[in-house]
Amino acid sequence: MFFGFGRTQMDDNIVRLQPIFSTISFIQNNLLWNRFLSIFINVFGNIIMFIPFGFLGWIFPKFQNLKELMFTFLSVLMIVEALQYFSRMGVFDVDDILLNSFGVWIGSLIFRTVRAK
Repeated sequence: MFFGFGRTQMDDNIVRLQPIFSTISFIQNNLLWNRFLSIFINVFGNIIMFIPFGFLGWIFPKFQNLKELMFTFLSVLMIVEALQYFSRMGVFDVDDILLNSFGVWIGSLIFRTVRAK
């Protein structure tokens, strides 16, 4: 998360608090330049990469409860985003939190479906 994709330390601390608007702008700008891989990595990567966290209920039974899983996950994710901000090795981005949480939710739905069968 901190060193992937060729990240280097930024000069400024950046916080993006407007949900969805920065992601829509990112998609529009990359569509103009036909950078479909960048869109896939940024948007879908933030979802797909976090789907496995929805399966933590197999290892830790308390995470079979969706509220417990999401509360714990959001707490950890806020710490990671804050570390990105303070280390300037990334951006504190609300969209990342939303997309990552969506991935965990999808993973938990898959987990529940598999467990029910």
